Amino acid sequence: MTELADIHPDKLCSSEFDSNQQNSFLKGCVDCVPTVLGYLSIGFSAGALASFSGMSPVEVCLLSLILYAGSGQFIVASLVASNTEVISISIAIFFVNLRHLLMSAYLAPFFKEYSPVKRFIIGSQITDETFGVASIQKTGTDRIDFKWMLGLNLTAYINWLIGNFTGALVASAIPEKFIGSLQFALVSMFIGLVVAHIKSTSNVKFQICLALLSLAIVQPISLVLGSSYGVITTAVTVSFIGMVVKKWKLDTKYS
Repeated sequence: MTELADIHPDKLCSSEFDSNQQNSFLKGCVDCVPTVLGYLSIGFSAGALASFSGMSPVEVCLLSLILYAGSGQFIVASLVASNTEVISISIAIFFVNLRHLLMSAYLAPFFKEYSPVKRFIIGSQITDETFGVASIQKTGTDRIDFKWMLGLNLTAYINWLIGNFTGALVASAIPEKFIGSLQFALVSMFIGLVVAHIKSTSNVKFQICLALLSLAIVQPISLVLGSSYGVITTAVTVSFIGMVVKKWKLDTKYS
């Protein structure tokens, strides 16, 4: 039997580090569970609609793996059904998904210690839902663990693919009108993420005011600029207002 004294300290540290990294990855997978049901239902809906537009299950899977964007895939399904040109589809998806620039910019400082390759891996898999979970996770810290984020992203990615593929396979047995009703799951999931994020902050009233301000201005802005630009403009505007107010309060406190 190997004596404990014969075990090199470096091996013990390495073993403990590997265990912590594995536990962090698994924790990321577990933290993704609240979004799984929403991913499966909305992914099922996206896959079924893509199938109704004339795409095969294989094409739906490729679209899910490469594009990996719920709103983008719904747009593709509707535009493919109307025989829209590829360049028009690409431009529409680009503008709809511009919000990912904001999400990536927000999370970037928490991954600055990692290599460009790791940051690219994380950035390429960020979605609205994983961004929401990560925003809660980073509260009170200046970094987010790469393994945790990888577990979170991969769990969401795999479940989205399963939902898309299942929806494409069984689309022929489901009335098309029923598919739209599944979208309530996505709205419910977002509400849950927003509530959890607000509860995790130190200034709940301030966060609620910003949320109410977003709801108040998003519709008028969308009427003027369109829904895609409206959401992005609202996010930038409210974020700017929140930053200015927070800085003003800090300056007032220490002046």
